[in-house]
Amino acid sequence: MATIPTTTDSPSVPPLARRSTVANYVALTKPRIIELLLVTTVPVMFLAERGVPSVWLVVATLIGGTLSAGAANTFNSVYDRDIDALMHRTSNRPMVTGAITTRNAVLFGAVLTVISTLWFALVVNVLSALLSLAAIALYAVGYTILLKRRTSQNIVWGGIAGCMPTLIGWSAVTGTVGWPAVVLFLVIFFWTPPHYWPLSMAFRDDYSTAGVPMLPVERGPVAVGRQIVAYSWVMVATSLVLVPVAPMGWVYVVTAVLSGALFIAEAHRLLRAARGGATGTALKPMRLFHYSITYVTLVFLAVAVDPLLYFPLS
Repeated sequence: MATIPTTTDSPSVPPLARRSTVANYVALTKPRIIELLLVTTVPVMFLAERGVPSVWLVVATLIGGTLSAGAANTFNSVYDRDIDALMHRTSNRPMVTGAITTRNAVLFGAVLTVISTLWFALVVNVLSALLSLAAIALYAVGYTILLKRRTSQNIVWGGIAGCMPTLIGWSAVTGTVGWPAVVLFLVIFFWTPPHYWPLSMAFRDDYSTAGVPMLPVERGPVAVGRQIVAYSWVMVATSLVLVPVAPMGWVYVVTAVLSGALFIAEAHRLLRAARGGATGTALKPMRLFHYSITYVTLVFLAVAVDPLLYFPLS
């Protein structure tokens, strides 16, 4: 006679498999990108407070920002699974390997969107919730669906989503969007192309194979180098606009000038290499890519520290 299995007879999910599943869902959110976004959120909160903001408010904003960015990156992973499969750099992502189904990934992204929006609205404030929701829409729809596969300027306008943490950080403290936040929004806007184009120069063949019209795919190294130099100069100039607008003291000024000068020097080095006929790895585009992360970290660290020390310029 057949027996009915009891709960003790039912196989359980091995701990290793559970950890693997969790790791795959975390990978969907692209945590390394989230780290960079949060670097631009907290310092703006210090500037908005002109001191140390409430620790709980900082933690709450970071939680909401992590959930929000995770939602946007998850939707991006779902939509881009076809081109990710064609690029060596992204071929091991969970949506490509089939570790997570499309249905589950979309549901996961939707849940993160709802939770992050409610979290901001109930724990931080409504304006921050609306800005967070706008950031998700801008990245998941504006960049991923409408721009990425259609124009070589995709990262320029699609990068607006990555600028939103500056507004969210400011609004979390003040409940408004002030001019200093707008200036820092523009710093990230002008920083994004010279940050991302060197990466896409290094992986040009990947993007070409996938049919993604990144600028280095559509244009030669010299043309891309010129645009990188132009955006770098505008970015540094914009960072100095914060000095009278905030206002900022010597700590920020010295940091912005020195780190900005090095950024511009690296951008010109890349352009010189391109004009000299260098291509591919000989251009060393990843030097500027890696320094661009250091640059934004230094500048925003100065944004946080300057109000605490504040040595006025006069």
